[in-house]
Amino acid sequence: MRDQDNPTKKLRKGIIILPSAFTLANLFFGFYAIVATTRGDFLEAGWFVVWAAIIDLLDGRIARATRTGSKFGAELDSLVDAISFGVAPSFIVYTLYFSDGNWSWMLPFSYLMAVVVRLARFNIEQAGVQKKYFHGLPCPTAGIILATFYPFSQTLIFREYLQTMPWSRINAILLIVLSALMLSNIPYALVPQISFRSIKGILASLWMSLNILVAISMPSYYFFPALLGYTLWGLSRAVIHGLLERLPEKDPLLEILGNESEEVRTVDYGEFTAMRSQEESIHHQPTKRERER
Repeated sequence: MRDQDNPTKKLRKGIIILPSAFTLANLFFGFYAIVATTRGDFLEAGWFVVWAAIIDLLDGRIARATRTGSKFGAELDSLVDAISFGVAPSFIVYTLYFSDGNWSWMLPFSYLMAVVVRLARFNIEQAGVQKKYFHGLPCPTAGIILATFYPFSQTLIFREYLQTMPWSRINAILLIVLSALMLSNIPYALVPQISFRSIKGILASLWMSLNILVAISMPSYYFFPALLGYTLWGLSRAVIHGLLERLPEKDPLLEILGNESEEVRTVDYGEFTAMRSQEESIHHQPTKRERER
């Protein structure tokens, strides 16, 4: 039977194409962010990176929901993510803060290298398997942080309280830190799924709904601080857990002193006593009175 005579097979092909179509939409938004940057429209460029991240979140869930995930889809997604969350954010930051110096462009380039290496590692370690957490900071998170800094810098709060800070240096440090976190093994939590089957699922759904509401109503105030807080939260949690794991359960000094006070040692003097008695009998000379007796 030919494919055109089999409507079920046509539907199956259409379902398989759907996740790839979302992935290519992600590519469109990422590329247009670069185009907007060349035009000097940094506000629009930042929001298109956000749209790319939203589409990237949806295409994976669509592939899992329709059970149409494939190795081709995973490879295509990684290539597109390298552009949308690697090239586009690094180009935005380069144009804003690092286009004047001779070698300052190396900082955005180092971020781009970290994104590419992370995506390659992700394909080997976590792609195609059920994830409990991310190994290292996800590159969409890092890309949104860099891309949405400019929209955040146009807010009233930023202009009144944060305008005078050395943001070129801060962004340089931010590039280095984000690059290191992407390549680290620090566990970062997944985006919780909406569920009403348990108390934990209901609380997570309410938290997600609140975040979505704030993101829609105040996007310039939300994305940069929220994702920066998510990044610092994962880092601080890993540091605290690492310190707690290294701490002993008890104070070692008190444990040693306690063992010494409780330990009772027994000393056997039997052999020493026998030898002493033998020596005394050898060296002892009886007196005249003792011999007469």
